[in-house]
Amino acid sequence: MSPDEAYGRAKDDRNRPPALVRVKAWRLFELQRLLREKPRTAQELADHFGVARRSVQRDLRALAEGGHGLEQRGYTYALRGTVPHLNAVEALAVHAAARLLYHHTPAFNRHYREGLIKLAAMLPEPARSVALRSAEHLPHRPDESQALELVAQAWFERRVLRFDHCKPGQREPERGFELQVYFVEISRENLVPYVIGWERARRGAMRTFKLSRMHHLALLKDTFDEALVRDFDPRAYLSDAWGVVGGQHVGSVTVRLRFEAGAAYRILEGGYPNMSEPMKHGDGAVEVDVRAGVDRSGLPRELLPFILGFGPRVEVLSPHNVREHWLSELRETLRRHGGDAI
Repeated sequence: MSPDEAYGRAKDDRNRPPALVRVKAWRLFELQRLLREKPRTAQELADHFGVARRSVQRDLRALAEGGHGLEQRGYTYALRGTVPHLNAVEALAVHAAARLLYHHTPAFNRHYREGLIKLAAMLPEPARSVALRSAEHLPHRPDESQALELVAQAWFERRVLRFDHCKPGQREPERGFELQVYFVEISRENLVPYVIGWERARRGAMRTFKLSRMHHLALLKDTFDEALVRDFDPRAYLSDAWGVVGGQHVGSVTVRLRFEAGAAYRILEGGYPNMSEPMKHGDGAVEVDVRAGVDRSGLPRELLPFILGFGPRVEVLSPHNVREHWLSELRETLRRHGGDAI
């Protein structure tokens, strides 16, 4: 049943006001999607729509009478339907996308969960049932949920987003940012959302903002040209990014790293951005070049935590300023926590 067909069927009840007809039409259309995903009881459907079970039962009868393949299995209802055909690798890619969505979600959000369910519903059985079950529970942080909705609305409707922003370690936020949202990126490091766009009020430049540091969000009436979003190339903006900051860098640097045999396997597994093909040594060590953006101090701030995370199993070979900073961090760690080892 298409949206037009659903509206036509809803209009059959001529005693209903037009607004209620539209609501019922939407419910009939949405009901088909829900029942194609998985079997559901009338009470589950009533809870989903926030209506009485009698209303859902009338909708179910309308679907049955319309010849849309409604099936009743005990207390549950399902609709015979087709999902896009996926080969095994495509199905696994859909599953991987759904799991990444699940792990990076900043808050419980009904729309977000429905997106997860739609992705999971594309999988063949029995993987579909397991994936659907895995998407049932999400963490609950309502403030971030609202922020996520406003960011999505700003992006898709090309509305200017106003907000305050608090930098790390900053007690009072900077106020009055106004952003034209061009893209939402998920960090490779911590799987959290970052918002990218043109900040027009304070900087007049492309900026990247971590969602959790954006406060008091509000949509302005102002809109902006669709071509600005369409022409934005995230690949170019993030080309020097190790994490997400991307185009906020003032330049880039190539860092040469040597990983000992005990850590080399992680590098050989691959998956790291802007990293050259590893050069293997006879002792099992590997050397790689990594391109990363630098700030005004000339240091690749996004890359440094990755390097330090390998402890003594990595050595920075070049350039000199990055090597010296890496060594100074290690000396400071030893000074603070090394005790008698100094």
